Order: sequence, then C-alpha cells, then structure tokens
Amino acid sequence: MSSLLREEMQRVLFRPSKQSLVEYIEIEEPTHGRHFLCVSVAKNKLVQLCIVRCQISQTALKSGSKGSHTERSSIQECYRKAEVWSLQDLTLVDGRDADVDDPCFLLHFDKVRTVTAVSCSAKYSFVRALFALSEQHCQKPLNLQNFDWAYITPTSFYSNRGDCVVLTQICFYAVNLVCLSMCPVPLDA
Repeated sequence: MSSLLREEMQRVLFRPSKQSLVEYIEIEEPTHGRHFLCVSVAKNKLVQLCIVRCQISQTALKSGSKGSHTERSSIQECYRKAEVWSLQDLTLVDGRDADVDDPCFLLHFDKVRTVTAVSCSAKYSFVRALFALSEQHCQKPLNLQNFDWAYITPTSFYSNRGDCVVLTQICFYAVNLVCLSMCPVPLDA
C-alpha cells in the first residue's frame, strides 16, 4: 500500500512541479484527515520539506447509456501541500529524548514545528533521509540533537539499508538483555 501511496503523491503533487519524492512518513495532526511529512528534491537540486494533507472527497460520476441517468459515487483522495520549507532553512532537528521511544520531534526553521510521527521507526527513517540529503545536496551536516546516533549514521553493520537492519539491531539488544536477565546472580548472605 505504501508504494501505491508514494506513486499517487508523486503523480499528483510532485511530478507536475518537477520534483521527486524521496521520503515520506505519516504524521498525526489535530485536524481531520491523513497527514504526511514529505521530503522532495527538485531538478535544480533544491530540497524541500512539506506537510501534505489528504482529504477524502466523495464525487458523483455519471455512468450508463444516453437514456439512463444513473450516478455512482466515487471516493477520491485529494492531496495538497499545507506547509512547505527548504532544507537549507532547517537549523536543527530535535528528537526530544534519545533514551525514550518517542515518535515526536521538533523541526527548527524560523519557527519551531512539532511533528508527531506514527511510530518511532518512522521518525528515524525520515531523519536518516534528511541527514543523507543534507550532506548530498546542501554540502553541510544536518544539525541533530537528542537522537541515538547508532540509528542515524551508517556503520559497518548498518549501511543505509533501512529499517530491517535497525529492527535486527533492536532484536539483538533484546536477546542480550534476556540472556543477561536469566543469568543467576550470586547472593552474598
């Protein structure tokens, strides 16, 4: 489903303005409808972040022959960019607390924009994409604060291969914790 959603947003929003959608995550917003935080690259290598709002509208379509006047309803998703920023204007990405699984993070532009992803892994996936795009297109490192760097920067084990490797690392840590918790602890009486 996510690849269909990506293709639809690319076709409707980004391709007409000669941009390529690089990464997107679903976010929680107080207003009704689905919302996405997207990052795209234009032909001139300008990197933009935007909040895309998806509204579902119901339209009536006429069908049938000339003589019949039947109508059927169709649910259409309408995407529009609600807020747009340049990656150059992003001064800081604050993860709030690196030791807690918190899907909320702060984007510091002229004003601070609070973003709540649907999951912590989505937050890290998006920040990894921003980090790579900043180094590639802005020729400067992205200023990150309160993130676990093991999940952001490539290492010998994690080499930009995505969330599967992050999940593997988390499982490895969990197995280690279980093994350590099962070890008998000598009690000095």
